[in-house]
Amino acid sequence: MMKPMLEFRHLKKNIGGPADRPLFENVSAKVAEPAIIALLGVSGQGKSTLLRILAGLEAVDEGDIRLHDISLRGSDPKEWRKKMCYVAQQAVMLPGSIEQNLRTVSMLHRSPYDEKLVRRLLPKLGLDHLEPGKNAQQLSGGEKQRVSLLRSLLLHPSVLLLDEVTASLDRASKELVEQALREWHEQEGTTLIWVTHDLEQARQMSGSVWFMGEGTLLENSRTERFFERPETALAREYIAAPLQKEQSHVHSSS
Repeated sequence: MMKPMLEFRHLKKNIGGPADRPLFENVSAKVAEPAIIALLGVSGQGKSTLLRILAGLEAVDEGDIRLHDISLRGSDPKEWRKKMCYVAQQAVMLPGSIEQNLRTVSMLHRSPYDEKLVRRLLPKLGLDHLEPGKNAQQLSGGEKQRVSLLRSLLLHPSVLLLDEVTASLDRASKELVEQALREWHEQEGTTLIWVTHDLEQARQMSGSVWFMGEGTLLENSRTERFFERPETALAREYIAAPLQKEQSHVHSSS
């Protein structure tokens, strides 16, 4: 029997301090083949923390993560983060130009800089209006998000951990990024695990949903099933909330 590409078992993360209670516990899932997974749940459930743990950027208190049947515990952190790449919501630009930021990946991993790929991806991400020599600190929030995403794609990771990477984008730019990531997933076989609060985006982009609630991974199902027949009351409330908000807004404006 083939081993899953990615598997994690019984992950537990405590909130530090006097309370020292779990943020989440007994979080387990496996990904057998390349997939696009929406990681959903109300704020404060530890979705971003889970992504950072998977990327090896934050320690877990219990449990194990295996990528291609190799455990995070015995892995070289630099090599692990190359394969399991986290893209933060608040993109950090290093001092220097856009190109210098993109070249950082090659310098760090001693690999050739793929200028051809950069030129191909810039228009796909709606960044072809930018000069490579422009100071990266002067970019807008949305531009920084996309440069940060491009920087991660240059690593050709097995798994891309996306933390609300379209949150600062206008609709047109968001759709460009979604299309680019869909194509990348299909061509490269990269698994995307995507934290989003945009339920429409989750419906359209993902094949599966991981729903966090009550301090654990509460639901793990196909996207269509999750939105049509959620198993828990909490998930039903979560799906209904934007609709109720919209209806109350309509009533208050009429």
